[in-house]
Amino acid sequence: MENFDWKFTIRVNIMILKIAGLWPKGTEIYKCNFYTLYSIISINLFINAPNFFQAANIVFVYTDLEALTALIFVTVTELLASFKVYCFVRNIAILKSLMVELDKKMFQPKNEQQKDLIRPNLNSWTLTYVVFWIPVISTLIMWAIFPVMDGSVKEYRLPFSAWYPFNTKTSPSYEITYFYQTVSVWFLAITNMNMDMFAAALMMYVGIQCDILCDDLRNLSTSADAEYNKKLLDCIQHHKTIVKFATHSNNFFSHVALGQFFVSSVALTLAMFQLTLVAPFSSECYSLLFYVFTMTVQIFLYCWFGNEVELKVGLDLVVKVAV
Repeated sequence: MENFDWKFTIRVNIMILKIAGLWPKGTEIYKCNFYTLYSIISINLFINAPNFFQAANIVFVYTDLEALTALIFVTVTELLASFKVYCFVRNIAILKSLMVELDKKMFQPKNEQQKDLIRPNLNSWTLTYVVFWIPVISTLIMWAIFPVMDGSVKEYRLPFSAWYPFNTKTSPSYEITYFYQTVSVWFLAITNMNMDMFAAALMMYVGIQCDILCDDLRNLSTSADAEYNKKLLDCIQHHKTIVKFATHSNNFFSHVALGQFFVSSVALTLAMFQLTLVAPFSSECYSLLFYVFTMTVQIFLYCWFGNEVELKVGLDLVVKVAV
């Protein structure tokens, strides 16, 4: 039977990570080449530099509670994205090896019935990925246009409060900085989203392998005596490989998940406080609401897919005991 292409479901996810500079070609890791140079420039220009300029502005607004709150809840989110990028780049060799591991014979579905068994999990991830785009894009659009919507663009207000070593209250510095902030936040948010969805995909693959292992164990009783021992040993080896895959996946996103829960809690608290300070039904109000929804979905991803893995690992143990 033809090998099942596990990466087909997450192909768009990987393509965007590649555009962001986080996924070298094929099974390669970062080397001294053009793509590595591109990655360094894109990450520093569109993620690290905006974080620096916004964080530096805290020195100038720390006495203004409203301005400080508005600055911090966005800044901590962006700093978390920088941390995720660091973890992603640092663990790229592990992530590449996990993708290679998926293509091994042991992780392949054995028949059409097992393919039908795993498709709902793949479709669930795809649906989540599509739905996640809605609050992300909505938030980005509202952030990009709310100075125009509320007329503050006439006062040279930028989408995000930040310090720059030049005057942004004059043309064309204002327009260039406005464009730079908009492009940067789109780059950062979409990259951040796809890193989260990649972590969710790894958890999905662990759950799927548990489903395949459970199906193999259920069918052991129908095997001939000569095949029983061989298939049982294959199941044991499969289980060990799943545990190894899950351990390596956890090495990548355990710190990311901790940072996500901590930062999301802080950001949601500050965003809800900021909602009490803005005019109801204003463009800034809607941008905050979409932001709160986006942060909630980010937490949901790790909870939902992590819970699915725990349930399936528990089912796996029950089936093994029954067999």
